[in-house]
Amino acid sequence: MNFNGADGLEFGDGNTRVDPAVLAVICTEEHGISFWANTGRIDVQLTDGTSVSFFIKVISGNVGKNMTRSEFQSMSSIHEVLPDFAPKPIAHGTYETIPDTHFFLCEFREMSETMPDPHKFCARLAALHQNSKSPEGKFGYHTTTYSGNLPQMTEWETSWEVFFTKNLKLALDLELAAKGPDPEFDVLLPVLFDTVIPRLLRPLESEGRSVKPCLVHGDLWYANSGIDDNTGKSLVFDACCFYAHNECMIASSDTADVTGGERLICGWSIVDEFGQWRPACNRFGPEYLSAYHDYVQVSAPEEDYDGRLDLYKLRFNTHVSALFFDNQALREQMLGDIRDLVRRYGTPKPGDADHA
Repeated sequence: MNFNGADGLEFGDGNTRVDPAVLAVICTEEHGISFWANTGRIDVQLTDGTSVSFFIKVISGNVGKNMTRSEFQSMSSIHEVLPDFAPKPIAHGTYETIPDTHFFLCEFREMSETMPDPHKFCARLAALHQNSKSPEGKFGYHTTTYSGNLPQMTEWETSWEVFFTKNLKLALDLELAAKGPDPEFDVLLPVLFDTVIPRLLRPLESEGRSVKPCLVHGDLWYANSGIDDNTGKSLVFDACCFYAHNECMIASSDTADVTGGERLICGWSIVDEFGQWRPACNRFGPEYLSAYHDYVQVSAPEEDYDGRLDLYKLRFNTHVSALFFDNQALREQMLGDIRDLVRRYGTPKPGDADHA
């Protein structure tokens, strides 16, 4: 957890004190759960007597400063494209009274944990992907975004293959720093980067085909979504956005469920907005993938779809393994993903010099 405490400013227990950089409030209460932050609800009475509620997330240190900026920028991007798909971000900043403490503030939405209707949810997700437009016309993002308390590679790149390769390499660097080397990497990684990734991603941008950079949430598992109690519409939150191939965010991790404060290994996998949907425990099951593709076609070549989703899933699983450095099972899950991809796609297609 990236929160060192804020003496006298904790949420809950009837506390009405909030740092001046946030707001003057009448009541606060603890709200929500986060691995990395302290979260709360702030109820404010405006001068006209209107009551307004805000959600606040507080994180310590320089990493916390980067994380709150990342979330504000990411949620702002989603809200600009689809205002009713995300709570409105209000601000991010630093406490005046505790300079090493940083906050993200957005409007509060009362939400239920009911899973959304697949078609209604996926129609909105598809609209986010289709209606968004990269300001640079490239893959990446204008600032580094954080998934958990670790950064993602978001430097602008024209090629999706190049961007994804750099993004995965950073995740691997973070994972190796967290858990140390393994001799199997020396054998597997050259094949993964020299053969598997070109084999699966280069065809997307070959023979006249192209990939649109779509705004993706970045960490779209079921606990980062909900149903607005007032409108009945689905919402997403806790984003770490970048512009990517839309399928990148439907390939889910095998480790996306949380029980008792730990991520668990699940029996199968979906991709990250879809590399992050494949585990049964993630609850975004096959019916969501099917519903999504009622609005957005599978990218050509269609025969590579399953392989692409498994490659995108690897990126997510690698990042999760780096986040939970004391869980060795996540390392084995990631290695299993690489072994499988190398087994299936580690030999170039016959006659395809581009993938040699």
